[in-house]
Amino acid sequence: MGAGVAFPLMTIVFGQLVGAIASTRSDLSADGAKAHYTELINSYVLFMVYLFVGRFVLGYIATVEDANIKGSAVASEAFGSIRMVAAYGAEVKMVKKYQEWVDEAQRRGLRLSWIVAFQQGISDVLMCIMMIVSGISGIAAPISSAARAAGAASILFNGIDAPPQETAGLKYPEVSATGDIVLWGVNFTYPTRPKLKVLDGLNLVLPAGKITAIVGPSGSGKSTIVALIERWYDLDGDAEQKKLVQLFRNGSVTVGGTKLTDIDLKWWRSQIGLVQQEPFLFNASIFQNVANGLIGTEWEDTDISKKRELVEQACKEAFADEFISRLPEGYETRVGDAGIKLSGGQRQRLAIARAIVKQPKILILDEATSSIDVRGEKVVQAALDKVSKNRTTIMIAHRLSTVKKADNIVVLAKGKVVQWGNHESLMSQVGGPYWLLTNSQKLSMGDTDSVDTSSDVTEVEKRTMDIMTLDESKAEIRDSESTVVDEPTHKQRGVIGSFGALLLEQKPFWPWYMVMLAGAIVAGASPPVQAFIFAALISSFAYWGDVLTSVTNFWCLMFVALASAAGVGYFALGFSSTVVSFYITSTYRREYFQNIVSKRVSWFDGEGRSIGALTGIVASDPTQLQQLLGNNMAFSVISIFSVIGCLIISFYFGWKLTIVALSSAMPLALAAGFFRIRVEKRFEAMNLKVFAESAKFATESIGAIRTVTALTLEDSICRRYEELLQEHVKKAFKRARFATLVFSASDSLPFLCMAFVLWYGGKLLVSQEYWTFQYLVVYIAVVQGAMGAGQWLSFGPNIAQATAAANRIQAMRNKDDDDRGITLNDDIDDEKRGVKIELRDVWFRYPTRDVPVLNGLSMTIERGQFAAIVGPSGCGKTSVISLLERFYNVKSGSITYNDIDIDNIDLTDYRKTISLVAQEPSLFNGTIRENILLGVDADTVSDEELEQVCRDAEIHDFVSSLPDGYNTKVGIKGILLSGGQKQRISIARALIRNPRLLLLDEATSNLDSETEKLVQGVFERTKKSRTMIVVAHRLATIQNADVIFVVGDGQVLETGTHITLLQKRGVYYSMCQSQALDR
Repeated sequence: MGAGVAFPLMTIVFGQLVGAIASTRSDLSADGAKAHYTELINSYVLFMVYLFVGRFVLGYIATVEDANIKGSAVASEAFGSIRMVAAYGAEVKMVKKYQEWVDEAQRRGLRLSWIVAFQQGISDVLMCIMMIVSGISGIAAPISSAARAAGAASILFNGIDAPPQETAGLKYPEVSATGDIVLWGVNFTYPTRPKLKVLDGLNLVLPAGKITAIVGPSGSGKSTIVALIERWYDLDGDAEQKKLVQLFRNGSVTVGGTKLTDIDLKWWRSQIGLVQQEPFLFNASIFQNVANGLIGTEWEDTDISKKRELVEQACKEAFADEFISRLPEGYETRVGDAGIKLSGGQRQRLAIARAIVKQPKILILDEATSSIDVRGEKVVQAALDKVSKNRTTIMIAHRLSTVKKADNIVVLAKGKVVQWGNHESLMSQVGGPYWLLTNSQKLSMGDTDSVDTSSDVTEVEKRTMDIMTLDESKAEIRDSESTVVDEPTHKQRGVIGSFGALLLEQKPFWPWYMVMLAGAIVAGASPPVQAFIFAALISSFAYWGDVLTSVTNFWCLMFVALASAAGVGYFALGFSSTVVSFYITSTYRREYFQNIVSKRVSWFDGEGRSIGALTGIVASDPTQLQQLLGNNMAFSVISIFSVIGCLIISFYFGWKLTIVALSSAMPLALAAGFFRIRVEKRFEAMNLKVFAESAKFATESIGAIRTVTALTLEDSICRRYEELLQEHVKKAFKRARFATLVFSASDSLPFLCMAFVLWYGGKLLVSQEYWTFQYLVVYIAVVQGAMGAGQWLSFGPNIAQATAAANRIQAMRNKDDDDRGITLNDDIDDEKRGVKIELRDVWFRYPTRDVPVLNGLSMTIERGQFAAIVGPSGCGKTSVISLLERFYNVKSGSITYNDIDIDNIDLTDYRKTISLVAQEPSLFNGTIRENILLGVDADTVSDEELEQVCRDAEIHDFVSSLPDGYNTKVGIKGILLSGGQKQRISIARALIRNPRLLLLDEATSNLDSETEKLVQGVFERTKKSRTMIVVAHRLATIQNADVIFVVGDGQVLETGTHITLLQKRGVYYSMCQSQALDR
């Protein structure tokens, strides 16, 4: 924006200049016109130079900001998936990716050095010649800030000016949400992949008041149907204005015969309860998260007691109340970033409660029970069956045991309906698509005769769905210790302490600092020399005739010499300071990000370390350093030299007037400066705290935009965001009452000093104690010195902000010394690559929770075994995976790796032997190839190896069908891929490392049953070359495991193979009953 404004302003200025010249042509004599022309050119030339230079400066600043924003996106992604980054040892790759944008910002910024140097040199030449504009030096800092703000504003206004989605339309009673939903003749491609058709001539009727289940392989278009019903995408092609859109997205979606595009968007979404495949919870209390479902309903503005009643009722129906009531803070328990403090099953049940609390007309369940264990699934499924009655329900599922009771089951393949009917009719079509999907999920019940096919939920199942306990008489009671990482405290340093250390690190740039110092000495010497020359010039007016001409010509020539010297000094200063500042920014930005991303995972659980807060400080803190270690430091040094020079010349020519000026002004100026910097430091600390909270809130909301839109939270989130900012403004105004007094005092004191010096100097002149020349030299030098001091004080805010930033950057340098240890030998035969894992009496609780998760858990997994861990949600299954990955340390008990305590093994070396596929796949913005090769050196992997791994993960055929193949972009968090596709890429990413230990945490929960069976076959074929530990809810995937551990209440309840555990007819047997599709 700033760059665009420069040209119109230059045109206006030039037009005024031409108009002024033209207007004088007929009015004045030749000599008068000549004098007037000279005056006009002198008055307009400064504006022309600044506008011309400003156009380039602002333009380049915008490009630098663009690169910085893209770098911040990389940082945000890395912080959001820090567990996956740590698990794959991808810290270096993420730093390298971040560094690419930092270097690009540096390259773009260095182009500014010549322009800034030219601007500084020209402006100072003009200032030396025209003393009247010397006041411009006092606004150096505000101009610098304004330039950066202008660059940021252009990006901000691009977002503000983007055309909003049309939301107005019909509401009840003009339209009802209780009619049939019909998708007819729907063809759909995503905007980013226009050549890949997701829905191909789809005709689908979803009957009102009935339960319709949609099943099919990953990528068949199931979730796309949800996106169209939620209107995240519209079939908005137009034969006249949007011909191209109509070519890729056409057809109709109606409810009760009314097109969705004719219905008010927010009203329509408020009629839908949605539970997504990857449920998102906001960093708030359980109550607030569930109460978000009431937005847009008749209960939105009801009193808190009624809301609490509705929330508790919804949680009971979703059987979430059972685990909430056991939490110390109950419904007021905060769930953490994205619900990280809860298990996957607990998050999913809260999402179900949030969906049904509004009592919606339409209920959409997109893999709503994929993260819930078998025992809990039966309970939650009973709840869903209950709340689905008499309302239009759409179920998308891979686990077919959840859809057996649906009124209608639709089988999709390649964007088309290939089969439909109920469970019995579809199963009777032997060899059909549904029969094949069901058969691949068949769970053998051995020779057992009786299987409980009842769907009724007993009170015992309700109470024990989250926790299964041993006989209390046999349980040993022991307090589990917290695993909070003892972070060394960093002593806060002042300006000298923080910047002294950082300046010592700038050895590679000391030659540039020497150039900067030389330029600063020349530039700082110009005010006192200027005072001497100007006083001499004024004093020369006492002469007459040729002597006057000769003397004034000489001093004017001295002005020219001074201007030239100052121009060279400022040019050198501007060039060197700009170069140094951008080098500093890139160096510390990369180091800052590297230090944060290398922290232990447990560190990120700490207070104030949310994704938004960390992204904000990584972006802003190095920029604060840039301001002080670069341009602003140069101006500060100039001010110091200027003050010193002015004091020397003042004392030399008139010590008495100088002492009087200093004794009266200096204490006041120093006091004002001290209080100003102190106020600014406190103000900066408050700013950081408030804006970190608002940045965290904004990042969280934008990251979960689909959840936000589905719950119609846009208005409430905007109000909350505005409240956060307004609260900050109120606090700022309170502090500003005192701050403005300090600022006004520090800015007005120079004028008070000038008045006093004029009065006392006048007395000295009257008494003939001083000559005119002495008086003028001292007066001008004192004024120039006061302006230099004022300029230095104007950098008080920058000094305060940069000091805080320097302390934060230095605090991040604390390293984890306990990560080093024994190096593992990876040169082992394939038959011996597996490892023996043993957990001995492990007790554990998370740093942010008081409730223990593991209570004396012990298990032994032999080399090359396929081990499975099953149990209810929240029993500690994922915690075992986290401890094996060393995200947290065990403080009681031990975990061994081939009989070596894992804490004694080098962390980097240890993680190289492990691959993790997490419950929620984490993909990064980049290509499919980059995501698969995240944990390995890309140069060591051939295309053949990459393709073979992808074939094993059943993703190669899909990738090959894409126009760009393995170079296809996946979007932020893999948004451009389906859940199943993301999970298969995660599996390929794990397999390509050829790990000795493979950890699978619900790794196939998002895969269709046929693909899951093929991928499971790959795992089982290669299991002898590695040890495999699988956490699973879908028991059909682990029935061939060598050993199965049934976990409850943080302890192992049962151990054995599938057959031996069935014969015990214990906990595992009852879990299998719920998933026996063939009974």
